Formats: sequence, structure tokens, C-alpha cells
Amino acid sequence: MAVEIITPMTTLHQPSETNRLRIGVAADHGGFELKQFLEGRLREAGYDVNDFGGHRSHPDDDYPDFVVPLAHAIARGEVDRGVAACGSGVGACVAANKVAGVRACLIHESFSAHQGVEDDDLNMICLGGLVVGHAVAWELVQTFLAARFSGLERHRRRLAKVGELETALPQESP
Repeated sequence: MAVEIITPMTTLHQPSETNRLRIGVAADHGGFELKQFLEGRLREAGYDVNDFGGHRSHPDDDYPDFVVPLAHAIARGEVDRGVAACGSGVGACVAANKVAGVRACLIHESFSAHQGVEDDDLNMICLGGLVVGHAVAWELVQTFLAARFSGLERHRRRLAKVGELETALPQESP
């Protein structure tokens, strides 16, 4: 089955000024090779790509050093969507979700790649560089970037409840 390259010509609910999706990428050593591959494919497809590192594969680097600056850029609206990778994708996802306004998810199959955006306004996809092959990762990223938030009332209501969690103080256990 041929992979169709999806071009970034539709708008997000918060589009960039040029109507081109601005994509941030980040990875530690476990996701470095995958990040390099995806960054090249994204540029070839016409996306505006900002690389938050790592800029080389070093076994002692730490995913928060690259993923958290990407997450902050998403929260500030400096990039529209993010692609993060570490060995499994789990650590990148955990770190990214600590930043208010970021909705990151570990994705290894196509349904969640679009449904997460459509229903949950996902703005960062996390991938396992040691888990997902390049071709599958590219298909997942294309699916993620092509999807748009539905804006349905029930989805907005749920996201408002999630947003409240970002500002709420921890509750004491009963």
C-alpha cells in the first residue's frame, strides 16, 4: 500500500499566521534516529520544522532536556504540534504532559493518531524510537497532522475539565 503524503494546507483551531503548520520535534538518544528521519520527511512535505534537539545521539542525554522545551513551545503557541521520541515514547509523554496546555499521547497505531486529535485536541505525538519503525512512524505522524479537533460540545466540556486539573491544587486523600 502506498503512503500518501499529506500536505499542511488545512488550518488548526490555532493556526500559524502563514497557514503552514509549525511542527516541533525533539528526542533523546533512544529516539534520535527516528527524529532525524521524521524531521527530513516533514521538511520534504513542506512543514515548517523547529528541532528542539538532541542534535546528536549521546547515551547520557535525558529526554526532559529536549521534550520539555518543545512542550513549552506548544503551550506558548510557537509551534502548532509536536513530535517527540525517546526509546519507548513513554518518558517523552510523561514529561510533556507536565506542561499545562500540552496534550501528549504515546501513539503506536493509526486510530489513536487521528482520534486523539479529533476528540481530545492532542497536540503532541510521542513515539518509541526503539519500538516503531520509520515507515509506520511516518504514517502515524501524517495521520496525526492531518487530523483536526472536532470542536463538539462534549469534547470541549471534557477538555475544560482536564484544563481545570492543570490549575487545581492536589486534593488530600479521604
